[in-house]
Amino acid sequence: MAKRNINTGELAKLVGITPANISILKTGKAKAVRFSTLEKICQVLDCQPGDIMVYEPDPFKSVEE
Repeated sequence: MAKRNINTGELAKLVGITPANISILKTGKAKAVRFSTLEKICQVLDCQPGDIMVYEPDPFKSVEE
């Protein structure tokens, strides 16, 4: 967002979700994200999903669960 000089409110408006939901995504508190939302964020920010997301395994969850 900083590279594109866009704030949370502007991104939310362009993506079509609330600023609160953008904030949840930014802080990593989201449990899921729709592919359509991710696609729109990437379109607006001209980026790839890997540019804005990182996989962090849950240290308390086993692979078998």
